[in-house]
Amino acid sequence: MTDLETDSGIGVKVDAFEGSLELLLHLIKENKIDIYDIPIAVITKQYLDTIDLMTSLKLSIAGDFLVMAATLIHIKSKMLLPVHETEEEETEEEDPRQELVTRLLEYKKFKEAAGTLESYETLWRQIFSREAIHASEPSYEISLGDVAISDLLSALQKVIARLPNKNVLTIEADELSVRDRIDFILSMLEKESSLLFDQLFAGLESRYHVVITFLALLEVIRLGLMKVLQVEHYGALRLIGTENLLKEPVA
Repeated sequence: MTDLETDSGIGVKVDAFEGSLELLLHLIKENKIDIYDIPIAVITKQYLDTIDLMTSLKLSIAGDFLVMAATLIHIKSKMLLPVHETEEEETEEEDPRQELVTRLLEYKKFKEAAGTLESYETLWRQIFSREAIHASEPSYEISLGDVAISDLLSALQKVIARLPNKNVLTIEADELSVRDRIDFILSMLEKESSLLFDQLFAGLESRYHVVITFLALLEVIRLGLMKVLQVEHYGALRLIGTENLLKEPVA
């Protein structure tokens, strides 16, 4: 779990990537890449871009992510070295990606096994009843359902990629706050029952404004006023107001 601190003083927790291998698997699936033939240069760039974005969003980066970044760069540098000319040397030389591929396959296997066990647990809960649980204090944890934070980050990266000056993060004091963008999102939901993710960022030309809007979106989801759906795998994200949607701006 990771904390997001907004200028509204609200601490938001999100399910980020479980680790560097989780992030790599996500990038491989999103790019429809053969796990046995990973284009290291492409994956390394996207991995570093995601790390940079997570840093911009104040997502704490564990050492595991940085170690993997160094590993990818090392593999990339080895693959740029001249290929040996003799066939004998070529057959003896191991593919620099092999160890990484082995780790990814093992992680994927255990992840799928965990998913199977989780489905059994869900089925068990549906079959066997249990005593009602009294409501406790509201959670400060975001529940995204079928859509993962990785899907939101990927959609956010595409928005940032379209900005005129995407590499510069300029922050102007009191120019725009998370609270302002929360009110903006709620006002949009009052007009339309659902929105496309990209609609929230229409007309924004700075990375700062995009990041602030994204943080506001996470807070609206945390408050239970909106849910995120993705009809097609890696398709467009749609934001839908819930029955808890307030008619007045959040205080």
